[in-house]
Amino acid sequence: MDKTIKVLLVDDSEVVRLGLRSLLSMYPFMDMVGEAASGKDAVNLALSRRPDVVLMDIRMPEQSGIEACKEILSLLPNTSVIMLTSYDDDEAIYDSIMAGASGYVLKEISAQDLIHAIKQVASGKSLLDPSITTKLLKRIRNSEEARKIGELTEQEKLVLLHIAKGKTNREIAAAMVLSEKTVRNYVTQVLAKLELNNRAEAAAFAVRYRLG
Repeated sequence: MDKTIKVLLVDDSEVVRLGLRSLLSMYPFMDMVGEAASGKDAVNLALSRRPDVVLMDIRMPEQSGIEACKEILSLLPNTSVIMLTSYDDDEAIYDSIMAGASGYVLKEISAQDLIHAIKQVASGKSLLDPSITTKLLKRIRNSEEARKIGELTEQEKLVLLHIAKGKTNREIAAAMVLSEKTVRNYVTQVLAKLELNNRAEAAAFAVRYRLG
């Protein structure tokens, strides 16, 4: 026999909530402990009902599903949240996962797949498939690289651009009207800040992020 799973439904559409309520009622192990039409109400209900899983719409009035997800998980870390949306949106996927959601599903998901998803996250598993994981890691990696680039001074960025063009320290010094020693120091600082090992990696980095 399946363990009872307490579920909280959160969607500003009454029609959507009605459909989900009807679906969950077909499964004896699904215990619907409440409904909310806004993120703010979702947080209050979650605190009083202590659901195992929250099915949360992303776009809602007063407080978005993303904001409500963060707040609920900060207060109830043992609760799992599945974000519901009508759109396959990379930004929404990223925001959902960074908010701590265990999964992200489209509202057009089949009944069987949704029940499976609820059971998955209730058991502590994630719904992220490899393609979403790849997108998320790429996004995180890119944001980290952007942070590193932001730490470079204007002079260091200019040195990096010259490195990307294959120039030697002497050529960079001549172009920037600096001593070779100063350029060497800049190169060392650039490699350190970008966490790179050599000039070849620095050149590849500049090309990859279109700094030239």
